Amino acid sequence: MALLPRPTTLDRSVPAQDSGLSQTAEAPPESRGVLRSVWLWPVVATLACTVYRISTPVMWEDELTTWDVASRDLGQLLDTVQRVDAVLGTYYLLLHGWMTVFGDSATALRLPSALAMAGAAGCAALCGQRLFGRRAGLAGGLLFALIPVVSRYAHEARPYALVVCAVSLSTLLLLRALERPGSKRRWAAYALGVTAVGLFHLLALTVLLGHMVTAALRARAERRVLWSFGLAAAVGVVGAVPVALLGRAQTGRQISWIPQPDGWSLLSVWPQVFASAMLAGAVIALAATGWGERRGAALCCTAMAVLPPLVLWAVSHGEVSYFYHRYLLFTLPAWVMLAGAGLVAARSRAAVSAVLVVLAVLTLHEQQTLRKPFAHFNSGLDYRGAARTIEKYYRPGDAVVYDRGDDSWRMLDAGVRFYLPDDQRLHDVFLDESSADRDDLRPTECQDAGACLRGDKRVWLVVSGNWGDPFRELPDDQEQALRARYTEYGSEHVTGITVTLLELKA
Repeated sequence: MALLPRPTTLDRSVPAQDSGLSQTAEAPPESRGVLRSVWLWPVVATLACTVYRISTPVMWEDELTTWDVASRDLGQLLDTVQRVDAVLGTYYLLLHGWMTVFGDSATALRLPSALAMAGAAGCAALCGQRLFGRRAGLAGGLLFALIPVVSRYAHEARPYALVVCAVSLSTLLLLRALERPGSKRRWAAYALGVTAVGLFHLLALTVLLGHMVTAALRARAERRVLWSFGLAAAVGVVGAVPVALLGRAQTGRQISWIPQPDGWSLLSVWPQVFASAMLAGAVIALAATGWGERRGAALCCTAMAVLPPLVLWAVSHGEVSYFYHRYLLFTLPAWVMLAGAGLVAARSRAAVSAVLVVLAVLTLHEQQTLRKPFAHFNSGLDYRGAARTIEKYYRPGDAVVYDRGDDSWRMLDAGVRFYLPDDQRLHDVFLDESSADRDDLRPTECQDAGACLRGDKRVWLVVSGNWGDPFRELPDDQEQALRARYTEYGSEHVTGITVTLLELKA
């Protein structure tokens, strides 16, 4: 049994009225071949968009944290996530293995995110096909590729793209299980999909509210569906419990910076979720028109798109706020499924193609902006430029001092180390214990700055800002120790960073 009737190849007929979820289906022909598969072109389009200039944006602080943690040996990595960032532990482990094979360049670190977004597009297209028909699934999948935020987080070495993929995949697995409610194998696959969602991001488990609505509609025809769904969902959630227990103790440190949302946030968050106010409005408008004959399917998509943000907004009025735009990216597949149905409501392939082309043109500026060097920063820091300056004038035996004062979260040390060649590792003058040795995200520095100076002939000073005095950002004791023993040879300014070469006084 299928969740909804699948239209014929040409989608020429649709039910006159559908307030629930139908139980009969016409199986799609298997002889169309891969080139006619509804998932293929959304995957290709999304991958083409996401790999284009994937290495251009400079790695930013969160990505540098990913690189730093995932680069540690397995024992250190596991010790770290028991202390901090447990909710990202699965992602760090996955990337640790990936880096072992493919290296740690910016492209290598970001490629899993690009592949995940492509996978999410394919799953969304297949879900849309099951819910609204082949043309709607194809249109929704192609629309997914055009959303600027898809490229934005496909270009980021963080888990958000994998969360979107996991949610899209788990939704597809649910629809497959509802087609054959008696199949234990399909329910087991769905349970694994739910576990993957929780392991990549606990907040994304709120999508189960939408899944519950979907199962409840199907249960009107077959009551055992609710029992099967409940058991599979519970097993899936249990798989993520260890992450939840560890993450709960770390919440105050990890997301205490997120402000408590007001009522306006429920509307103002969507331009951020889509990374385009125009496209957010267009997708939501198309989704509204998707409420045609297949109201049961439309209700399922709406529940998956709307209920999670409402719940996260409501629970964010306690001690901790969880309402942040990138934590809502997992609703995108549901939005494009419903928008795909709205797109094909005109029943004209030319009209659908025209709308997609127009949206692609209108979002071109946002797409170009997202591929600029400092697209990932609120205020740019050119780690790459700073590293090039050091590389240009580097001599064996050089040392370095990083500004780790009030701006330690800017991660100047990790940023410069990432872009420096592997054979140019500088002695870090004031480093006491590295973040890896501390099983943490931040290092510690010497308490006695003067005692840590060992007489290096040349020291590179890397500080944030483009001030005339390169010492002004350092703690007082470090500034005094360096001024007493070193003279300034010369400085170069790159965006947001000053690099100064100091030489030991005669």
